[in-house]
Amino acid sequence: MAKVVVGLSGGVDSSVAAYQLLEAGHEVLGIYMQNWTESVGLLKSDCPFEEDRDFAAMVARRLGIPFELVDLSEEYKHAVIDYLFEEYARGRTPNPDVLCNREIKFAAFWDVARARGAEFVATGHYCRRSTQVEQGREVHSLLAGLDRGKDQSYFLCQVNQEQLSHALFPVGGMQKSEVRALARKLGLATAQRKDSYGICFVGKIDLPTFLAQRLKSREGRIIEIPRSVTLPDRLESLAEQAKPYPLTPAMGRVVGKHSGAQYFTVGQRKGLGVGGKELPLFVLGIDVLENVVYVGQGHDHPYLNRRVVRLEPREVHWVNPTREIAVGEELRVDARLRYRQPLQGACLYRESEAYFLRFDLPQRGVTPGQFAAWYVEDELLGSAPVFY
Repeated sequence: MAKVVVGLSGGVDSSVAAYQLLEAGHEVLGIYMQNWTESVGLLKSDCPFEEDRDFAAMVARRLGIPFELVDLSEEYKHAVIDYLFEEYARGRTPNPDVLCNREIKFAAFWDVARARGAEFVATGHYCRRSTQVEQGREVHSLLAGLDRGKDQSYFLCQVNQEQLSHALFPVGGMQKSEVRALARKLGLATAQRKDSYGICFVGKIDLPTFLAQRLKSREGRIIEIPRSVTLPDRLESLAEQAKPYPLTPAMGRVVGKHSGAQYFTVGQRKGLGVGGKELPLFVLGIDVLENVVYVGQGHDHPYLNRRVVRLEPREVHWVNPTREIAVGEELRVDARLRYRQPLQGACLYRESEAYFLRFDLPQRGVTPGQFAAWYVEDELLGSAPVFY
């Protein structure tokens, strides 16, 4: 059997993952990654990493495995936090958890594991890996977790073949209820701990407060676009259909003020501070250069929904490169634009200048920077950030 380093996060999933590895006969080392210790903008807990670290250590003691703490905060800052600020400054909506997996858990953390003689790294993600031999070489596939309500394959949509080759997901074939029950049976300290939410290794944040560390507040206008607005005529080409809808101050009226357009994202409903409307207000678009936030009433506002998104070829990542389509080809897929979004029927097209993802139904709140991930059956084939 192999030597495996498991990332003990202080949660129940990674705890049970460590146990499953032991049961399979592996030599297991538990490591807690200390990636973020600041508390600015956190909605709760002064030092969440300390509590997580302590629970991880308790689990290691209970299982009888060696335990270490490694500090990857510099790597995390440069690869994840800097990216987060840069994207928001550009008026885009990043997904730091996707970058955390690509750059930290399966890159920097793998370097730590390899230095300790490990052959694999393991996490508590609800996803699966399968391996096939095609044309004399191994090809690794990233599969959705069997618990569809907890499937986390989306967060790994940017990992590559080399990273998958040394990755293990021991709880990917389990239901969450089974994981909890096993943790209770084993007497693990994490058995009843609530699942963590928010930014990976940071936690739940008040976004404006968090971003204000680097992105200065600047008062601007909130402009409401009426529901009667006429959508611009679109040609039949996918490129035309994927273009952003034009938004200008002349199209609407000022209904409020904000402290920085970079603090908002398309589709956002809360935090606008504008009341007295017949229907809920949603963010339709932001202009960080002019510092304007555009809003509209109702989830069915014509400017809030779109069916076609553009993906830049240089940004498209095929987790399974053997499934890559050629220019002029198309592929029927299921896709999602955010974690926990039910999979949506779509078709992926590759044209000479771009990829296009055309959904069967209009998608609400599509925003540049968020990752589109596409699947065929259980397999996540590839991903790319939305571009416009």
